[in-house]
Amino acid sequence: MYKRTFLTLLSAACATLAGLAAGTAAAETFPSKPLTLVIPYPPGGPTDAMGRTLATEISQYLPQPMIVENRAGANGNIGAEFVARAQPDGYTLMFGTSGPLAINSSLYSQINYDPVKSYAPVIHVGYLPNILVVNPSIPAKTVPELVAYSKSHPGKLAFASSGTGASSHLAGVMFNALAGTDFLHIPYKGTGPALNDLLGDHVAMSFTDVLTAKPFVESGKLRALGVTTATRSRALPQVPTVAEQGYPGYDVSVFFGIVAPAGTPPDRIAVLNKAFVQALNSDKVKALFAAQGLESAPDSTPQALGAFIAREKAKWAKVIQSSGIPLN
Repeated sequence: MYKRTFLTLLSAACATLAGLAAGTAAAETFPSKPLTLVIPYPPGGPTDAMGRTLATEISQYLPQPMIVENRAGANGNIGAEFVARAQPDGYTLMFGTSGPLAINSSLYSQINYDPVKSYAPVIHVGYLPNILVVNPSIPAKTVPELVAYSKSHPGKLAFASSGTGASSHLAGVMFNALAGTDFLHIPYKGTGPALNDLLGDHVAMSFTDVLTAKPFVESGKLRALGVTTATRSRALPQVPTVAEQGYPGYDVSVFFGIVAPAGTPPDRIAVLNKAFVQALNSDKVKALFAAQGLESAPDSTPQALGAFIAREKAKWAKVIQSSGIPLN
């Protein structure tokens, strides 16, 4: 009887150890199948290009490839909702931007995800600064001079944006609130049409992205007054920030982050984070992203991205609610 009891216990112990070993092996082999990186915008744009660059490079640091899937529409909401509802197993990720990860929850009256609650942050990829540029017909050469000029010409200056709710729009809204200016917002259907009217002197200024503005600033077709982020841009290091010209706390950019569905196991998030850090630190990715004007995030941990998303969501909710921007 004792022998049978001993054998039973031994068999149970072996089964337990086998189960633990199988579980450990499964954890060690993640990912065991291809991963999907959802980009919530159409193919061909700058966000798509960045996401594809990362997806290609990260395959060097994972045992499985990463496949890009574009799910565009509703300013990123369609792709964001798809990822929020995906299985939380680490195999479906989103290369998100400020829109779905911070702004849209305050800009849309009906939205089926929450940028803080619906995702497990993986890594903060970086951010793209905006820059305040004016047509050379405007005599101001600094931000304080522009503010003074606008107050001596009330209601006369307008800024172009790529559309309502875009960073180039919200940057102007935030500036009006901080500086007490009354710049009129003129929304366009994209950066190209907005830039064309700015160059044609049909509108006075724009808070456009630094990469778009750079060649026109360097050729003298536009005058750069201030970078909208807390620190200067590597693309135009000679241009001071708006904040250092008397408006501390002014910080506007398009940020990029990778998230997984909420509930994704932390050990899988750790595997993904490590691989993305390696990809972002590769010479190839650093060179390509620098050429696109992207600034590196100061902290690559998942916790840092989670805290950043929460701050950005709260900041833009306050700006949107106080400005009276109509909900979509």
